[in-house]
Amino acid sequence: MKLFKNLFLGLILVAGLQVANAQKIAHIDSEALLMAMPEAKAMEGELKKLSETYATEYKTQATALQAKLKKYSEEAPTQTDAENGKRQQEVEDLQARLQKYGQTADQEIQKKRFDLLKPILEKAQTAVNEVAKAKGVSYVLDSSPGKGLLVFEGEDLMAPVKAKLGI
Repeated sequence: MKLFKNLFLGLILVAGLQVANAQKIAHIDSEALLMAMPEAKAMEGELKKLSETYATEYKTQATALQAKLKKYSEEAPTQTDAENGKRQQEVEDLQARLQKYGQTADQEIQKKRFDLLKPILEKAQTAVNEVAKAKGVSYVLDSSPGKGLLVFEGEDLMAPVKAKLGI
């Protein structure tokens, strides 16, 4: 059904292109463009470093928790029920904090990715807009895999946009 829908949309797109002969259409692989930009490579390096920092801290906390759990398990037979209950609660609290730390770290990494990616996307979009305007292109379609572009006969703007960005 989805294939039929995509083919139908493709046929409509081709028919629309036939009608809009006066309109110049081009395409660009936006994912390849972003991957070629040095800013994106720097962003990935920064995110990797941040991720490693969080992973190291998480591992340190998890190791400390395991050590405490082992110690408490070994000492449990010699402790009172009240003390064992208190220790059990302490371990549960530490586990909850460790889980929350992992979630917070993931959220911080995603936020950092968004904050770093936004200006890169804006720079790429500006370059595409400027090149399209200079070439008299009315529509630029994204030819990245999975974006639904079925016809690749328009002009490919990848080379002039890369040149505009100095890549």
